[in-house]
Amino acid sequence: MSEIDDSWGFATLGVRAFEPERHAGEHSAAIHPTSSFVHRSAAHAAKVFAGEEPGNVYSRFTNPTVQAFEKRLAAMEGGESCVATASGMAAILTLCMSVLKAGDHVLVSKSVFGATINLFNNVLTRFGLTVSYVELANVSAWKAALEPQTKLLFVETPSNPLAEIADIRALADLAHAHGAWLAVDNCFLTPVLQQPIKLGADFVIHSATKYLDGQGRCVGGAVIGDAQKVGKDVFAFMRSAGPCMSPFNAWVFLKGLETLAVRMRAHNESAQKLAEWLLAQPKVQRVFYAGLPAHPGHALAKSQQRGFGGVVSFEVAGGREGAWKVIDATQLCSITANLGDTRTTITHPATTTHGRVTADARAAAGITEGLIRIAVGLEDIEDITADLARGLA
Repeated sequence: MSEIDDSWGFATLGVRAFEPERHAGEHSAAIHPTSSFVHRSAAHAAKVFAGEEPGNVYSRFTNPTVQAFEKRLAAMEGGESCVATASGMAAILTLCMSVLKAGDHVLVSKSVFGATINLFNNVLTRFGLTVSYVELANVSAWKAALEPQTKLLFVETPSNPLAEIADIRALADLAHAHGAWLAVDNCFLTPVLQQPIKLGADFVIHSATKYLDGQGRCVGGAVIGDAQKVGKDVFAFMRSAGPCMSPFNAWVFLKGLETLAVRMRAHNESAQKLAEWLLAQPKVQRVFYAGLPAHPGHALAKSQQRGFGGVVSFEVAGGREGAWKVIDATQLCSITANLGDTRTTITHPATTTHGRVTADARAAAGITEGLIRIAVGLEDIEDITADLARGLA
């Protein structure tokens, strides 16, 4: 497997970092769809299994295609190690089960994906963790909520779906002063637009299903961090528990990383135009996008991001009925809760991504019945706005 050159730019890392070894002169990375690997002898097998010699053992935890994806994503995020998982939710579960224990306390932003809330509330608490929720952008609230047993702070920034911004550096400093870790879900921006580890975060979480793939083809996730906590602890849990990524999915994501820089810049450019267009529409009551100067997190976002991402949310009058009318009137946008696709997607968060969250929790997170989320694709922006104009009419 090739190494990397420290002088390479970001887009070059996405295309060339840690290219797998070529076996037949192939230019595109090969897929290794195998469950196990053959060894030269019994003695060689024993040494590989014992970790005394490098080599592949079993695709649950050693597969060349998966490892190529892990190494490349770690390089792009500025981390030492990456562990690929079966989904983004599996990545969060794997992290928590690797570094936390019964009796530990976790602080979570109120503004996270609905399934993340359900994972913490309904699964992890059964194993002895306690969880508290904090306003994402209020650093003082995070400090006040710390307990002696607090071991992990978990945030999405920008948040889903209101694009709230967390001060990553401030939260990292707060966590470290308390002897805790900071994990950042970087799904909305990817390392192209934000690198949380370089801002002090200990862990980065990805749903590779989204922008890392880029075309809505496969489900996967990843945890990125240092060589000890991720390279050993998280890897050990993944090896034993088995929430692993398949070689085929890893190959799809590896190819997705090759175009990530180009795609994210295009998503970002179109989303900015869409947000500004929505501001001028009389039937739109509010627009949530950190690229707008009026957004409360705009200045902070500019200081820690290289763009504002491809997700724009807005509110219309009439509650759920009003929002559904807008959504149903569109013809170009795909009505689906996924994001990060080449195709623009539109959804009603209160009844999809956050539909299993209690009404009180949705209200606390600012998710109203009139809220609509757009994940801007790669179509011409004029066609996207024309489609939304049809819905708003």
